[in-house]
Formats: sequence, structure tokens, C-alpha cells
Amino acid sequence: MGSVSILAGDFGKKEARVIAPPLRPAILSIATGLLRFTDIPLEDFERVEIQTEDSAKSLLGAAGWGLAGAALLGPVGLLAGLLLGGKKKSVCFAAYLKDGRKFLAVTDSKTYQKIQAAVF
Repeated sequence: MGSVSILAGDFGKKEARVIAPPLRPAILSIATGLLRFTDIPLEDFERVEIQTEDSAKSLLGAAGWGLAGAALLGPVGLLAGLLLGGKKKSVCFAAYLKDGRKFLAVTDSKTYQKIQAAVF
């Protein structure tokens, strides 16, 4: 589903992924070592709160959209693709688990919405 960068909290600074297996509830899988993971079901989250929200422009994404726009609409498409393409929104959030653990993390807005929906 999406990657999550844990910045601080009870897990330390780690990388994680939100995974939604077909027949099980979604989990947050935190890398804790070489080929070792701690899996936390999203239903074990008590609440999540947005701390900050930022929009960032990906240079590579903007260039890709610019080329696609140029191929379709010429110079006007190139300009539109460069201006509109490659936008990403990142969300910094605090997560509180039912067992008392907590952490601060950053992810993209789509992944945050999926975590928020599972907690709601």
C-alpha cells in the first residue's frame, strides 16, 4: 500500500510499510533488523492525529508529466505538465496504539487516509 517513515517514538527511527493482505486486516510492518519485522494490525491503533501537511514537487515526476504533455499537446502541454505534474502531499502524523505505545511518522496522503480509515 504505502511506505511510512517513523521519525521518533517507541520504535525509534525506522522504515515501515502498510500492507493489506487479501484475506487479513491491514498491518503496519516495521523493519526492526535484517529480515525482521514487527507487524501491528491497524485495528490496534487507538487514534492518529495529523501534525503537519506539506506539498512537495517531485522534479522527476514533473519532468515525466512535462514530456507526456509535450507529446500530446506540444509546447503548451510541456509547460502545463511541468507546472502541474509531480505534486506530492506528505503528512506527518502521531499514532497512538491501544497498548500505550506511540510514534511520530511521515507518509503520503493516500497512505495516511487508509490508516485513518482503518482507525475510524
